[in-house]
Amino acid sequence: MTTHIITIDGPSGSGKGTLAAKLAVHYQYHLLDSGALYRLLGLSLQQKGLLVNIQDEDVLKQSVTIATNLDIQFQSQAAQTKIVLEGHDVSQQIRTEEVGAFASKVAAIPELRAALFQRQRDFAQAPGLVADGRDMATTIFPEAIAKIYLTASAESRAERRVKQLQAMGLDVKMSDILGNIQARDQRDTERTVAPLKPASDAYIIDSSQLNIEEVFKLMTGFVDEQLAKP
Repeated sequence: MTTHIITIDGPSGSGKGTLAAKLAVHYQYHLLDSGALYRLLGLSLQQKGLLVNIQDEDVLKQSVTIATNLDIQFQSQAAQTKIVLEGHDVSQQIRTEEVGAFASKVAAIPELRAALFQRQRDFAQAPGLVADGRDMATTIFPEAIAKIYLTASAESRAERRVKQLQAMGLDVKMSDILGNIQARDQRDTERTVAPLKPASDAYIIDSSQLNIEEVFKLMTGFVDEQLAKP
């Protein structure tokens, strides 16, 4: 049976996660939140005191071993996915700006990206997979049948992020969130390994002035076209 793969890449805060989950439900496909893997690894290394010295050769070797064997569980629930790291529910913790910064540091290290490569590939199971991340189409699943690149202005992404964090009960400043997003964009686009960029055959959507349903309609229209091709 053919395993169809849909990829959604793009910068932080563009709405990839929400839309990837909607597409997975719509097509009854599996879901990979690759960003969660990097956030989980970043959090684990920080908790173990390794992230601060990650460039040290011995620390990096130890970190690669941790990445290869990281105890992660994605437990699907009615309205959301519960994410468990080494037996602890970290579903909310990994969505903080602090852990996002940990993830960005991890993603810039070739050895750690390589350690997570096969773990991501293993999510591709029949009937299909929706994979959300930064390099899903360019590096992890170049064979994907439908490649989408979702972007938005840094300002609109910051506004959405502030609302999301406030809904979680966190007190945040727009200026801080915007600064974090701009810094992360720079790290992600300028890293030497698998930088953030659209695949050459990606369908690019700018969601700055669009709501979730409008973007979802564009996405499903594109995916349906690709699935209909012989």
